[in-house]
Amino acid sequence: MGKKKTITKNQDDLIKESEAVEATAAAKSAQSTRQRLDAGKIYIHTSFNNTMITVTDLKGGVVAWMSAGSLGFSGPKKATPFAASKVAEAIAEKVKRSGPTNVEIVLRGIGKGRDSAMRTLAAKGFNITAVRDCTPIPHNGPRPKKRRRV
Repeated sequence: MGKKKTITKNQDDLIKESEAVEATAAAKSAQSTRQRLDAGKIYIHTSFNNTMITVTDLKGGVVAWMSAGSLGFSGPKKATPFAASKVAEAIAEKVKRSGPTNVEIVLRGIGKGRDSAMRTLAAKGFNITAVRDCTPIPHNGPRPKKRRRV
């Protein structure tokens, strides 16, 4: 059928390949030894349909996030206080090693899970320094939609 081609590597190719392997190993070790954050912010967004929690550093870089839908809750169960507490537990486990310990909580929305998520985060060992409510409130902006007639 024909001769099989064999590739022979010379010494220079072997050196380049070993340097590439060492560089990727160094990059992986740099990722695993992330610096521990002392302070950060936790954003809790609760709507009538879902609960989302985001952990950031003080500059606003996202460290971790989680929602009730990502935990497997579906439909109207996503907006319950039980789902919000489960999301808070999961996010606490996710940032246990590298995440912040002193946190400022920023609440947004008018869903049912606001208080239960905040209580769960306090119970999981976060030192809460401040709580802010940043729920958007209209200041008589555009005209609202017509009332629905059934």
